[in-house]
Amino acid sequence: MKRLFRRCSHAPGTLTPQDQAVVDQFRAMLTAVRNPQPWTPGHAQDIAVRIGPFIERAQPRPGDDHGPDMIAVALVHPDTPHAGAGRQLGYTDRGWLRCETNAILGIWQPGYAMLTHAAANLPLPDDVGMEPAHYALYIEARRRDDSLDGFTLLRLGPYAQTRHAQQDYDRLTAALDGRETALVPGHRVAARFGPFDVSDHHLFADPHETDAVALLDAAVTEVSA
Repeated sequence: MKRLFRRCSHAPGTLTPQDQAVVDQFRAMLTAVRNPQPWTPGHAQDIAVRIGPFIERAQPRPGDDHGPDMIAVALVHPDTPHAGAGRQLGYTDRGWLRCETNAILGIWQPGYAMLTHAAANLPLPDDVGMEPAHYALYIEARRRDDSLDGFTLLRLGPYAQTRHAQQDYDRLTAALDGRETALVPGHRVAARFGPFDVSDHHLFADPHETDAVALLDAAVTEVSA
């Protein structure tokens, strides 16, 4: 009688190619976790960041990856740029996010891919623990009696990159030099950085449509009228 089936030719104790690939993946993951590669700000390298119990791949935003405490990143599918499931799993819907540098494990390594939401076939959660990376400038008038009383004279935003906010901050600071205590009686006027609050977007002047110093002058004129 003819045999209809043949036994697997693999010798006892040897792994199939598929099993070996899984073992190699697991070893790469252990190596990545045990030996993270240090990340250096400003080098435009993809990084590994903690998202709850998972680890995700993130791309720092050029020009916004120098901060010692906070940088701007975009979460990307671990198989980027060949990531067909990226949109379905929510990797392309986040935009730029504010990432605390203490959440960075190090430079992204392929071994981390096993620890991502994508590897578990899970979408990214609605709350990934990062706020949108938009910035704003606040020009405030504070009373000169060392109290905290005062008001916000002008809100500028959103800025997509800190360098653009820095440029306007420098120009506003120069325009205020020597005039801080003369613009609003009894107050000292100063500019500061802050996050852009999307819910209060109607309170902000668009810094890309008008010169920031002109907006300041208009705000002072309105208060003095």
